[in-house]
Amino acid sequence: MGDHLPPSLLEVCVVVGASSEKLRDVYQANQQAINNNGTPEHRLPLEPEVLHVLAPPFISRPHTDSEVVRSHGKRRRSFLRKKRDHSSSVITPPTIGKSGAEGRASEDVAVPKDIDLMALPQLCFPGGLQVTNEQKDEQFHFLVFTDVFGNKTHGAVMQCYRPIMDGTSLYQNGAGYSKFSRLFSPYSFCVISKYPYFTALRDCLSCFLIQLKTCRLSDLEERVKEFAAKLSLVPIPPPGQLHLMFSLRPLTIILPSGEDKDHPPVDLDLHLPFLCFRPQQLLQVLSCLLQEQRVVLFSADWARLTLVAESFLLYLQPLSWQQPYVPVLARGMLDFLMAPTAFLMGCHLNHFEEVASETDDLILIDIDNGNVSTSCSETIDLPDIPPAAAECFTERCASLQLHFDLDQCHLASCTDINEHRTQRRVWQCNLNHDIQKITLELIVNIFRDVSNHLNYEHRVFNSEEFLKTREPAEQLFYKKVLETHIFHSFLKDRLNRKMDNFSRMELSTRSEMHKMKAMFEVSRRPTMQEIQARRKSSITESRLSKRLGMSLPNLGDDQTLSFQRNTLLTRIMLSDPAVRTPAKPAKVFKLPDFPASLSFHSVQSYYSELIQQLGKAIFSVQHENSTLLARFYYLRGFINMLCSRRLDALSDFQNLYKTDTAIFPTQLVTWLVNSLHHDERHQADRRPELKRLILKVKIDNERPLVQPDDHVKKFELPRKHLQLEDFVRCVQESGIVKDVATIHRLFEALTDGHPNQVDPELFRVFYTFWKETEAEAQDVNLPSEVIDHLDNSECVYKLSSCVKTSHGVGKIAMTQKRLFLLTEGRAGFLEITKFRDIQEVKISSAPFLLLRIPSLRIQTTSRPEVFEANLKSETELWNLLVKEMWAGRKMADQHKDPQYMTQALTNTLLMDAVMGSLQTQKSISAASKLAYFDKIRHEVPMMVPKTTSETLKHKINPSLGLSEPQTVHVLLYTPGQLTCNGSGSEINPKLWVALSGGRVVVFDAASWSMLEDCIMVGESQLNCMLGLVQEQVWIGSQDSVIYIIDTHSMSCNKQLTEHRHEVTGLTVDTREHSHQTFSCSCDGTILQWDSSTLKVKRQLHLSCARLSSIQIHEGTLWCCCTDGIVELKRSGTPQRRMPLPDDLQNIPRNFSSFIVIPERGELWTGSSDSGELSLWYTNYNRRPFKTISLSGCSGVTCMIQVKDKIWVGCHGWSGVGGHFDGHLRSQVMVVDSETHTVVKELQAHSDSIQTLCSAEDRYVLSGSACRDGKIAIWKAQ
Repeated sequence: MGDHLPPSLLEVCVVVGASSEKLRDVYQANQQAINNNGTPEHRLPLEPEVLHVLAPPFISRPHTDSEVVRSHGKRRRSFLRKKRDHSSSVITPPTIGKSGAEGRASEDVAVPKDIDLMALPQLCFPGGLQVTNEQKDEQFHFLVFTDVFGNKTHGAVMQCYRPIMDGTSLYQNGAGYSKFSRLFSPYSFCVISKYPYFTALRDCLSCFLIQLKTCRLSDLEERVKEFAAKLSLVPIPPPGQLHLMFSLRPLTIILPSGEDKDHPPVDLDLHLPFLCFRPQQLLQVLSCLLQEQRVVLFSADWARLTLVAESFLLYLQPLSWQQPYVPVLARGMLDFLMAPTAFLMGCHLNHFEEVASETDDLILIDIDNGNVSTSCSETIDLPDIPPAAAECFTERCASLQLHFDLDQCHLASCTDINEHRTQRRVWQCNLNHDIQKITLELIVNIFRDVSNHLNYEHRVFNSEEFLKTREPAEQLFYKKVLETHIFHSFLKDRLNRKMDNFSRMELSTRSEMHKMKAMFEVSRRPTMQEIQARRKSSITESRLSKRLGMSLPNLGDDQTLSFQRNTLLTRIMLSDPAVRTPAKPAKVFKLPDFPASLSFHSVQSYYSELIQQLGKAIFSVQHENSTLLARFYYLRGFINMLCSRRLDALSDFQNLYKTDTAIFPTQLVTWLVNSLHHDERHQADRRPELKRLILKVKIDNERPLVQPDDHVKKFELPRKHLQLEDFVRCVQESGIVKDVATIHRLFEALTDGHPNQVDPELFRVFYTFWKETEAEAQDVNLPSEVIDHLDNSECVYKLSSCVKTSHGVGKIAMTQKRLFLLTEGRAGFLEITKFRDIQEVKISSAPFLLLRIPSLRIQTTSRPEVFEANLKSETELWNLLVKEMWAGRKMADQHKDPQYMTQALTNTLLMDAVMGSLQTQKSISAASKLAYFDKIRHEVPMMVPKTTSETLKHKINPSLGLSEPQTVHVLLYTPGQLTCNGSGSEINPKLWVALSGGRVVVFDAASWSMLEDCIMVGESQLNCMLGLVQEQVWIGSQDSVIYIIDTHSMSCNKQLTEHRHEVTGLTVDTREHSHQTFSCSCDGTILQWDSSTLKVKRQLHLSCARLSSIQIHEGTLWCCCTDGIVELKRSGTPQRRMPLPDDLQNIPRNFSSFIVIPERGELWTGSSDSGELSLWYTNYNRRPFKTISLSGCSGVTCMIQVKDKIWVGCHGWSGVGGHFDGHLRSQVMVVDSETHTVVKELQAHSDSIQTLCSAEDRYVLSGSACRDGKIAIWKAQ
């Protein structure tokens, strides 16, 4: 149980000091010296020891029971007994635990298993334990312990001095000690917690200090135990916007919550380093940490060491420090600084000279004096953070208000200490939020382009290619960072598509050009806009004669590849309002006052009161804030579990499925289910929601444990021959192209006339040529007069040698849109043609003396004369390239699909690389195998039917970035107001696309650009989607769960688990004041939901073979079963049934879809294996009134009504002369609902249509199966 319980504030409380025997010796020696000569002798530091350990549980049941109210770990012998077993000297804490019962209790303490007390005494007295002649003020410092797995434990230490009386007393009363005593001994009280509540723990110890100063000797042990026991009653708030507050007189203490489960709470002043260092020095420190140097912090104040170190690590988030971390080193631990690995440690400023002189290669950070140096020199000879990101950070820092008094000087003085603390806390929270935003922006600007060089499928990071996109002055910095553990961990999160603050900021600050580029998979080239920006920047352009070097893997060349990159494009600053946005307001929940006594019944009463308060809080927010509601459920479940109310605890945790699954405690719930008693099992079986939860836990436990794939690979060129499968993997890892079909054609081209495998040397040459060409394109330096004639998004992908043409001498340039001539001499622009204007391309020959030189002739509609270029040996290649681009342009225009043009461009670049790598007579034949669209143009008629062309508006590819097309299972259009948050800002409508394997993709329906490329919703096929006005999208899955996506955060954080079988349908009654939501599963279960509370209002059951979908019209439910359409009464009983016609009963057919037109009393049905629509009258349900034949259709997959038209998705088989050719085809049939005739036959997909949806009756969208995998957007008029 201890491994799964969320910890309370206290893990263990430890008292550390000198033993009574040593204090007695010191006291007697001091008295003897005074008696002999009146002068006390010099006293050496004493060895601190653990005097007392207090760890939960502090109470137990009044009767014998196997349960305990709380247990943090396995019970083991106390530290004290352990030391007695291994040492002949007995450590007896004076006056503590001397009574029999108390003494036995102190010898058997349940110490948490992760707490090692051996080093604690030194850390509680890092400067040594010294008996003094005067009483000193109390001091605090903080500790952080890290185990071998990287788990951290945190401690707050309070040192206080007490007089020594006769050497026998550890504590004395606050007044009235002997006037002859001049000795004071320090003692430390250390409170250890799993969570970094530095400020809260210091406040707790400060409150306890008041009791220490006034308590009587006989009460002291009980006071210490009472203090520790109270802290053990304080639960840790779950991640999110809920803070906990409790009173520990005289202060009110706040426990802030963490932002999410991956980020611990921030309970310290993050601006402390800004008070100690200038922004440039902060950047130096962060650069050292990113490069994993050996860093040592120095300060004369022990508390500063930990607080500043923790602040630095928080600045690095989401990167997480992976190396040894000891922010406070005791005087006897300085040999730790000799470790050869990277580390972050801290020690007293007195040791600065010693450390600097005796160790090498250390980064020395003097906090007190604001200096950063090395142990070798006063300056740091390490690469700096890239200047664009550094400049942005420096500008942001100047806007921070770091002084509370300056910020609050216009306000009245607070007369109440807790009110003053509240004002300070709010100010500090906002400042911390601003600092975290600024440091996150810094990290995003440093690592913004990493995602462009990731291959998610094979988990490859192409580091060499990433380095080539960096500025020459920045490359050393990135080379060092890329080899660190901290960056490796960061890469794992990126490859796992972790949606954290880094990802959200990186997405939100992408430039429009970057977003447009992300929509097309094509080799990287600078756009005209980027060339212009580069020219305007202060960076000096430098051209390289050779673009390839040792940055390419396994090549062994010693030249370095680099190119100038526009820093203005990599430095993207957030707008001031975005950075200075205040932190989200948090709800503060006050815990009940601590019980007066710590008896079992008093603590149970405390928990009961806390459960009652949480119940009231749940009731107050259940219809308003589901996120906050989830936190209250979590806390109440935790408290119920501590009270051994297991079923109530499970019920609370079950509610997290409907409120926020992100904080669902899986391990804890599993433990609770396994610990249920026999009678509790019977009670749970009578509660459906608990029965479902227990069944789910059982099923999850029976599944084999699958370890997550966290490896990260670097791309390396192959060393052995590549068969097709290995070739596909290698090309995808290289980042050249992802599409499997294209790679297959590339494999065929490279193996032309050879065995069916690719030689590793050939692949190396091909890869080298591809990357060399890509790098050379970065040097294209077009004159401004030329750039003015091109679009901002255009890139030059191919440039010929200087040739003679019919329009003069120059170089032919190819962009994704056109061919143009760069005239020689005074550089000028002459457009040859746009690809869509080409009429004919052919190879000819031009006379030159007695020879005929091969030339390329291009006939275009834009000019009457023929363009001719004497391309000589390049003629055949350019002929292939231009024809492929021409064919791709025609396909893109006819099918309204820009992806065709993108694919054609990729094909031409691959053809160019194949020609460059083969260099044989057959190279042009091999390259022609990649001319995919030109081949289609000759083999298959390219003309799209006129009706299709006029109706089709656009096509989009939801599988962009994936290696193969995915089936589009469901489409959902949500209008803009669905995600409007009341802020007055306009939110664009969205298109939600459900692909295979639980993947959901989201498009901006205004621009058809992709907003989210992967929201994972389970792992099973998704069957239905529904948008609700509560800013939610419901998705029904084959795994019987309804997943709910929050349209603000774009995250799936809620689940409805009431269905037992595959969820097949969702519908909502949109009538005013209704909004009834229904769902159905294939077993015939229909559930009516309260969409605000997510509770089931009513459950119905329909007896049928399979229930595939439901609709609601005018309050009446209609159900589509395989053997009939059923109308249900309000009571849930069938009112009428439309069965399959008698002549079809014996044929394996079933209804696949239906449409109800209630105002006409009509019902339209379609069957998945029949090319007919059936029209029924709802008042006559024996046979269909009419059947409508759909030409060329063998089955209906889906139907929707748009205005007075019925849109029908069909599938069939294409054929010639009455013979099937084995190719599946699909059509969208548009039927007039009044004349009952087919008015349009639309062809846009090469695989069966799976789903249809309407966009405000203006457009109809169709999605197809995986052979096509695209979405067609049709005009509904």
